[in-house]
Amino acid sequence: MYRLVKIKSIIRVPPTKFGMKLDESVKESIAEEYEGKLDRRFGKGLVVTKIDEIGEGKIYPEDATAHFPVTFELLTFKPETHEVVIGDVIDNTEFGSFIRVGPVDGLVHVSQLMNDYVSFDEKNSIFLGKESKKTLKEGDPVRAKIISVSMLPSKENKIGLTMRQPNLGAFHWIEDEKKKAKKQTKKSKKK
Repeated sequence: MYRLVKIKSIIRVPPTKFGMKLDESVKESIAEEYEGKLDRRFGKGLVVTKIDEIGEGKIYPEDATAHFPVTFELLTFKPETHEVVIGDVIDNTEFGSFIRVGPVDGLVHVSQLMNDYVSFDEKNSIFLGKESKKTLKEGDPVRAKIISVSMLPSKENKIGLTMRQPNLGAFHWIEDEKKKAKKQTKKSKKK
């Protein structure tokens, strides 16, 4: 889930940025410290949206950097369990499908792809449902549900996804299901 987070912190501005305007040097220093980094409290920092306040800077003995108390707003992404997300298939392997969800990747294990026996065509990197004939290939847009999240700053991120529930899966699966339901409704009205 995307969020705007207000953060109060002491930001270190190195001497190499002393020739810049204060707000520019502080924003660059915040970006270096928070953008693209993972924090267990608010997830992955994406971009500094605004700086609300820059306090008086201090330089301490034996440390040439300036330390500024700063209040700023950061756009973040933190996936949450049970959240429904939209993404694209970026890689299919024999054990599952990797989905790009915003700035992170998640895995739909082969057992969570669909309610069908699934085979994997390694040559074409495509999953195929035995009875449903559903296919899933790289580049397909999908809707999935987050079933597990492990995001630790010092370790690899792991996001588990499922597409086995109604209205989840590749968009072309969802459209096919809608068409089938519409046909069933028409048939039942004729009777």
